[in-house]
Amino acid sequence: MTRAPQPCQEIPVELMSGGVLARMRPDLSIGAALPPPGGNVRVAAELGAHAPPGDNAGMARDNNRAQLQRVALLLVLDGTRPSGALEWVPRVAPVVTQAAVGAGHWAAGRRQRALAAWASAAGIGLVAWGLGTEAPSRAEVESIQRQQRDRLVKLNPKAATAETQAPTARQQSWLGLAATGIGMVTGVRSGLRNPQRLTVLAIAGEAPTVVFYVLRVARAVQRRKPRIAAGSALVVAGSVARLRAASAEPLR
Repeated sequence: MTRAPQPCQEIPVELMSGGVLARMRPDLSIGAALPPPGGNVRVAAELGAHAPPGDNAGMARDNNRAQLQRVALLLVLDGTRPSGALEWVPRVAPVVTQAAVGAGHWAAGRRQRALAAWASAAGIGLVAWGLGTEAPSRAEVESIQRQQRDRLVKLNPKAATAETQAPTARQQSWLGLAATGIGMVTGVRSGLRNPQRLTVLAIAGEAPTVVFYVLRVARAVQRRKPRIAAGSALVVAGSVARLRAASAEPLR
């Protein structure tokens, strides 16, 4: 004898229609509605096995692109060994510029500014010497750059068709020589006139030089290039001394 269900009590499927529905549709029974033990684990495993790879390819491309950017930065920090007069002039010209700026400040009685400029000149000279003896040759740099371009083409095949005709090395040298001449004139004028006092603009003007040469110091120490490391440290010291002199010796 089957007992009547109490109020608020769930009615089993087997009791509905005398169990006919349960016999006709076994999938509607309570046991069929619940997953078997460990079923969730098996489903998750199957989903993980058949899930699409997601953005793994995109992550790999991002990693490769980050590696290419890192290599490019290291090439800039290492520099290239000058191979001719046209390539040596841009390396040595800042030494002459800072030496002239220091002489002008010394003649005007601004000793701290003069020492700061001469420290920068000595540092740039040491860096130029280090580039001539410790930096990789142009052939080595071009080989690394060629490998970078090949990897970039593999990441982005359209990059091969997007390249434009670049100027030759000699054309780049002549353009650099012209820019160096203009930079020497403007550098002497700017060094003798600005900044008149220590300002946010003056700090912002020295910040890129400090950041770049601090990174170059770390890279040169890592690569055991003492001349480049010492010269870069002197350039940083010159920039800091120039900011201190701007507050101690404002231009009149």
